[in-house]
Amino acid sequence: MTTVSTEPRSQFRAWLGVAAITASLFVFVTTELMPVGLLTPVSAGLSVSVGLAGMMVTLYGISAGAGVPFLVAWSRTVNRRALLATLLAIMAIGNLVTAVSPNFAIILAARLVTGFAHGVFWAIGVAMAMRLVPDKKASKAAAIVLSGMSIATVVGMPLGTFIESLTDWRTTFLIWSGLSLAVLLAVVLTLPSLPSQSAIPVREVFALPIRNGRLRVVMITVALYVLGHFGAYTFIRPFMEQRAGASAAWVTGLLIVFGVGGAVGNFVAGHTVNRNMRATFVVACTGLVASLLLLLVAGGSLAGLAVAVVVWGVSFGAANLCQVNMMLAAAPDTFEAAMSLNTMGYNISIALGALLGGLFAGGFGSTGAVWFGVALTVAALLTAFGSHRDAAHA
Repeated sequence: MTTVSTEPRSQFRAWLGVAAITASLFVFVTTELMPVGLLTPVSAGLSVSVGLAGMMVTLYGISAGAGVPFLVAWSRTVNRRALLATLLAIMAIGNLVTAVSPNFAIILAARLVTGFAHGVFWAIGVAMAMRLVPDKKASKAAAIVLSGMSIATVVGMPLGTFIESLTDWRTTFLIWSGLSLAVLLAVVLTLPSLPSQSAIPVREVFALPIRNGRLRVVMITVALYVLGHFGAYTFIRPFMEQRAGASAAWVTGLLIVFGVGGAVGNFVAGHTVNRNMRATFVVACTGLVASLLLLLVAGGSLAGLAVAVVVWGVSFGAANLCQVNMMLAAAPDTFEAAMSLNTMGYNISIALGALLGGLFAGGFGSTGAVWFGVALTVAALLTAFGSHRDAAHA
């Protein structure tokens, strides 16, 4: 009698689980960014200013960063499959409340709560995917999950805007509520039980970078390149329009190209980060610096602009994958806690990057924001070189 091995089947289910986690990230990121394309109809429908409607994004981002270390630590005994299912349920309810809410205050409250769920996902989602597969495939699993962010940028946001043009903004959020439930079902069906690992109390979470020098260096490096990237990226549209005379269609097309480049960068880094993590990050960070310099030098032409955006997208996608692996190498026994701190720092850096980039753009034009990006990404590159001994050891 021949016995059929169950290993291929278990591996197949493991990768289905990775796909479900990737779909989760897609839902979270599109929910975060959806209001960007819907600000005008939302503000008109609720009789608020466009600037006030933008608080739907701001509050979401603040809660996605600020409360994460506390929430991850407080849920340290919860099975991670159950926790992810709960986060998706919160996302579904939040989108449903947004769709049917009679006033803007309730929408802001819903966005604040869903932002907390988003932040917790960033702390646990990638780690969950890496646990599903063999160690040698962990980086590939992380790359696949992170591609959900690029897919959300390339497909999710334009799709939401397109649905709104056919129906209305409330129907768009209602559809995303249903999509959240569908992904929740996929998580329950494909993921095995994943008991919590490496979670620690709140007081120990914030002590990690004090006790762990390597983790501290990684967090500083990540904060620097994220500050530089978002300081420049926030003002990429006015730069394109002012320097190269790019039309709205060109801007949209180049932003889609940027998202595709991010997915490519994730994929490439997924194959190289296990061979040499430090070299992969240094190349990615060098690409960020080079792309921003190329914007300044050749961004006056559409061709130069396109090349710079491609290099920028690929480099940023690769850097994002590297930072996950760098966190794992620096804090393997407390990875979830370290990722919760990283999520907080990442989101704060996004907000500060946009703020500081805006100050430079206000004083020196959109090129000032790009120069700010150059300075901060160079600082990240120098920090990575300065930590050569620790990174090589890791």
